[in-house]
Amino acid sequence: MSKFSVLIANYNNGHFFLKCYQSLVAQTETDWEAVILDDGSTDDSLEVIQKIIGDDSRFKINQNDQNKGIGYTKRRLIELAESEICGFLDPDDGLTTHALEVILKAYSEYPEVGMVYSNFVFCDEHLNPKSVHKGKQITELNYSYYNFNGEISHFATFKKKIYEKTSGIDPFLKIAEDKDWYMKMCETAPVKYIDEDLYLYRIHDSGISTTKNAEKALFWHWVALIKMAERRNISVEDLFLQSYVPKNKYEQVLNQLNHVKNSRWAKLGNKIGLFKIFKKL
Repeated sequence: MSKFSVLIANYNNGHFFLKCYQSLVAQTETDWEAVILDDGSTDDSLEVIQKIIGDDSRFKINQNDQNKGIGYTKRRLIELAESEICGFLDPDDGLTTHALEVILKAYSEYPEVGMVYSNFVFCDEHLNPKSVHKGKQITELNYSYYNFNGEISHFATFKKKIYEKTSGIDPFLKIAEDKDWYMKMCETAPVKYIDEDLYLYRIHDSGISTTKNAEKALFWHWVALIKMAERRNISVEDLFLQSYVPKNKYEQVLNQLNHVKNSRWAKLGNKIGLFKIFKKL
């Protein structure tokens, strides 16, 4: 059994795969497998990927019988993985050469954790680095754990035995399925942030959660938050107001409303039944 399973969900991204492949074969840690699951690509992705891989037995290609979405595909990838330690790598992205080595060392040094993650590097469409996004150590189920600012992100890796204690990746989620399982992992075991730049994140127009798809990603993030609230029996209403209604404007409206309610005209209207009439309209 390999030390690490790299999980790759592909949909029409074969033309980006070469640099992803190159980043894997250049790893300083060589004991790994790469499990690829194609989600019904409508282009020649499978042929392109197979040609790049050649006869390298560390790469294992699988196919969905039809397009089933990212949630289903990533959930299935975990089932296909043979290693205890797993991590997702998108076919249009890449890893720095020491990424797997650093991750495995962290699991060895912190055996209690169920998830290890790092910083990622924003890259252009050719995977040239542009800027670094820093993660954050999550120590409690607080605002940071909700992951609005990518506190937990790439390179996100996990222990299968801890993941299997959760309800797993939700196949219903179309985007932001990662936000959902990140929270589940935090609720199940300690997590570890590594302050190193291990993941190369490519920005391009067809990216699932970037550019034109950013608003869709935000919507599905909130779906994940609502599911979390149901799971933990807490309210997200205040969180929504805090995130989307400027606090000073919200308080200003409340003050104006209270002023109206306490005015002598409002009290007079209440006495003569004016507000009761409005309620019936």
